[in-house]
This record gives sequence, structure tokens and C-alpha cells, in this order.
Amino acid sequence: MTPIRRLITAAGLTNLGDGIAVLAWAWAASLLTRDAVWVAMVPVAVRLPWVLGALPAGVLADRMDRRVLVLGADIVRALAFALVAAILWQTVPPDTPQTDGAPPLLWALLGSALLVGAAEVVRDSAAAALLPLLVPVAELERANGRLWSAELVGNALAGPAVGAVLIGLALAAPFAAAAGLYLSGALLMLGLQAARQVRGPQRAMGAALAEGIAFLKAEPFLRQLVWITGAWNLFADMALIALVLHAQENLGLSAPAYGLILAAGAVGGVAGGFAGSLAVRRIGPGRTAQIGSVLGIPCFLVAAFVPNAIVLALALAVFEFSGLLWNTVSTAFRQRRVPDPLRGRVHGIYRLVSFAAMPLGMVLSGLLVEGAGLVLPRHQALIVPFVVAALGLVGLNLLVWSRIGRGFGGRGPSPAPDG
Repeated sequence: MTPIRRLITAAGLTNLGDGIAVLAWAWAASLLTRDAVWVAMVPVAVRLPWVLGALPAGVLADRMDRRVLVLGADIVRALAFALVAAILWQTVPPDTPQTDGAPPLLWALLGSALLVGAAEVVRDSAAAALLPLLVPVAELERANGRLWSAELVGNALAGPAVGAVLIGLALAAPFAAAAGLYLSGALLMLGLQAARQVRGPQRAMGAALAEGIAFLKAEPFLRQLVWITGAWNLFADMALIALVLHAQENLGLSAPAYGLILAAGAVGGVAGGFAGSLAVRRIGPGRTAQIGSVLGIPCFLVAAFVPNAIVLALALAVFEFSGLLWNTVSTAFRQRRVPDPLRGRVHGIYRLVSFAAMPLGMVLSGLLVEGAGLVLPRHQALIVPFVVAALGLVGLNLLVWSRIGRGFGGRGPSPAPDG
């Protein structure tokens, strides 16, 4: 097995575990409380460590063997999921969820989610800096597209469907399955061989981070991409976290049906992952990124105002397709522009801003539902986050449309040296 295939296969297995947990985290929380803010807090806990740990994880990715970091993070996540499974196996959720507040079992879920999120920060930072060492520069779009597609197959296609079936067996079952998948991914990483990692001088943490910041200051479009992606993530997660209550209460979907909705989104994402490199060759990276940036607007509006499960599935598929177009272009651009000794740190800074927007969007989503519920019927309040997210994307695209076209250009910039 080639190194890039080994990395993609390991990512597929661990993301299958993630996909099982995507449904399991939210569904378990919704069995404990119907408070939209507290339901949102579990996925927030998974994302929150990016705010605190992205920068140190980036420094680690430039100082340590990235393969070892990926391996260790997968083992930690396996243990965290095993802990959740053990807790849920011993504890039966109440027949009637609380209408507000957080029961003790929800606090246990939040703690485990924080641990999973912290390990994910380390793994993602190391893996993102590792991939360019496994393929030629000209193959970055293709490699990233295949990696994103493999992750989506596990995370959003197979994972939620498997998770829905496992939830029907026992609430602890999906978490136990995720633990086993992480261990399998770790075993694959044991045999990975990569090109020699280029490491700069071993500086203090503050000085090392200053180098990454200085590099971004000298790269105006890379710096703009940080804020563009952060805003896009905020609006996307604002809508996506609202899906679970919208699906349950407005559409009356069961866990398996909701899993199929998420699976439809994954099909669109997989298609986008394979189409991204082709689109770059045919119409250029700038136009490809512009299309990816704007397609979310009609998707969110359709999800809000067409109360039909099939239409919702189609809208989510188009949205995920657009996201993969954007990711294919922006990730390859960043990997080319950033030299190897700085890749971990620049990636950490990038993800700090862009991922910090995710929990903010999730919390805002819950607050919007609860606030709108004071003046609107519940079924209308549940679609408010979709409307706000669509309007936000309209404003974002008005601001950045031309910058995206100019920044990515027709052929893209020449690769940065790795030395």
C-alpha cells in the first residue's frame, strides 16, 4: 500500500468513527435535554479545543514526527470513546428529557467530547502538514480531494447510517464501535513511510509562533483566506447544528431517517471531492472556489422553507458538494504556498480562526432558536438559523467574490520551497 493510500485509508476508518459519533453525540444529548443551547454544547465541546490548542498543536507538528502525533491522537480518541461507551452502558437515560438545563450524564458527555476534540486538534495539525510529504506538488488537488472524499464517506455517508443502526441496539454501541475504528486507524499509521520532514530551528513556543504569524503577514491572500473560511464556517455550522431539532420536530424524522439525510449530504461531498481537481483544470481555481462559496445560500433557504425530507437531503448534498469544491482549492493553495518547516504553525493559526467560528455558530444557532421562540411558534423558530446563515453568506460573498477570483487566479501560484 502506497503511503498516500495508507493515510487515506486510516483517515477513512477514523472518520467512520467520527461519523458514527456525529449522530450519536447529538442524539444522546437530545435524549437528556430538549434545551437547544445544551444540545448544541456537545458538538461545541468537540470544536472548542481548537480555540485553545490550535497554535501549540501547530508548533508540535513542526517539531515532532507527524506520524507519531497522528498515531498518538488516534489512540487517545479511542480511549475517550471507550470511556463514553462504558458510562452509557452503566447508565440508562431518563424516559422524558429535561426541558431545560443539563443533567449529570450530559456533563459526562461534554467532558469526553472535550478530550476527543483536543486529540483531534493534534491529529489534524500533524496530518495536514504530513500530506504534502507523500505526493508530488502537482498532485495536491487530487490527493486532497481523495482524502476529503474518504473522510466524508466515513464521516457523513456510512458513519451516520451505521450510528443510527447501533443506537437502535444500545445507546453505548456507537461509541464502542468508534473506539475500535480509531484503534484500526492507528495500526495503519504504524507502517506509514513519508519523505523526510524539514524542521527549522527549535525555538521557544512564542518565537516559533511569531515565525508563523510573520509568514502570514507577508502573504495577504492567505491571511484573507483565514477570515473568509472562518466566516463561512460560522454560518455553515449555525445551520447544520439546527438540523437535528428541525428534523425531529418539524419533519418528524427518526434516528435512521436523519442518518440518511446526513448520508445524502456525504454523497454530494464525495462528488465534490472527485470533481474539485477536474474543475480546477477546466475552469481554474478561482472560479471553482467562487462556485463553492455561493452554493450554500439556496441550500439553506430550501432547507428552511421546503418542509420535505427528500428536498432537505438534496439541499444538503449540494451544500456538501460546494464545501468540497472550496476545500480542494483552498487547502492545495495553502499547502503550496507554505514551506514545510512552517506548515504546522500556519495551519494551526489558520484553524484557530476558522474553527473557532464553528462553536460560535453552534451557540448562536441555539440562542437564535430560543430567542425566536419568545415571539414565534416553535416550528418557525427552528428555521431561523437557516435564514440567518443564508443572509450571512450573501453578505460574505458580496465582500469577497472578486477577491477569491483574483487571489486564486487561473493557474494558481508557483509552489513555495520546502527548505
